[in-house]
Amino acid sequence: MSYVAIWGVTAIVALIVGGVLAARKNRDHSFWAAWCFLVPPLVVLLAAMPRVAGPAPRRKSLDDEDREN
Repeated sequence: MSYVAIWGVTAIVALIVGGVLAARKNRDHSFWAAWCFLVPPLVVLLAAMPRVAGPAPRRKSLDDEDREN
């Protein structure tokens, strides 16, 4: 297996783990999944971060963003 294939599999696994871990820690799962895909070692940083208390973060929809502009 070549280096590129190994990195690709690692990035995909980090994407899945980062998204699930972020959701369990009450953080923005899409943000963390994307960054963990680009930089897989960020999964370790995410695992070390504490859980956020309070309601889950809410992302604005595209319609809400358009109304603001």
